[in-house]
Amino acid sequence: MILSGGLLLGAPVAVAAGLLSFASPCVLPLVPGYLGYVGGVDRAGGGARGRVVLGAALFVLGFSLVFVLTSVVFGTAGYFLVRWQDLITRLAGIVVIALGVVFIGGLGPLQRRLAPEWRPRAGLIGAPLLGAVFAVGWTPCLGPMLVTINSLALSGGSLGAASLLAVCYSIGLGLPFVLLALGFGWATGAVGVLRRHIRTINLAGGGLLVLVGVLMITGVWNAAVTTLQASLAGYVPAI
Repeated sequence: MILSGGLLLGAPVAVAAGLLSFASPCVLPLVPGYLGYVGGVDRAGGGARGRVVLGAALFVLGFSLVFVLTSVVFGTAGYFLVRWQDLITRLAGIVVIALGVVFIGGLGPLQRRLAPEWRPRAGLIGAPLLGAVFAVGWTPCLGPMLVTINSLALSGGSLGAASLLAVCYSIGLGLPFVLLALGFGWATGAVGVLRRHIRTINLAGGGLLVLVGVLMITGVWNAAVTTLQASLAGYVPAI
């Protein structure tokens, strides 16, 4: 069953992780440039807004496909390793805590981008490819959040849940791109507000990872998942 206890717990974490990834120091400053690139414009006037919004949506689609495929790999591994689910969850919790500390510390080895030299053609045609390049090239930067989501996928051992966790992460990361594209003219100003609070964002993101990691290590996460699954199994619709 896709609507499982693990998904109910993991989905909000995945969305929050996506939002925090968007606000990370190595993604946030680049947003206006990305929007202009995928829309094929230097700056958006009234007539260019539709192209920018469509380009942003295609860009999000590109990196979402990469994240979903990656999460499916981890979910598949978790399916075959389900007998060691408890141990895997606890070990993954240690990794998640470590990455939370890295995130709190600001830019570190896991928050650098690879910055590939190749760029697809600007505009709508190249937008999905640029999204895929973003997913691969910015993996070190997005690493702490991505590892958390993939750890949940690995410990869950469900392909459906793994895919939905990746979709939730992509929504959290991609929705701000689309919303800013709708008001592309003020995107730079909005990004500036977030940049002024980047330290608070880092602390919040790192704190979220550490909390999830502690829950995984102590067994509270698996216990909560089991409780939710039992509740869902015993639920009888009124109709």
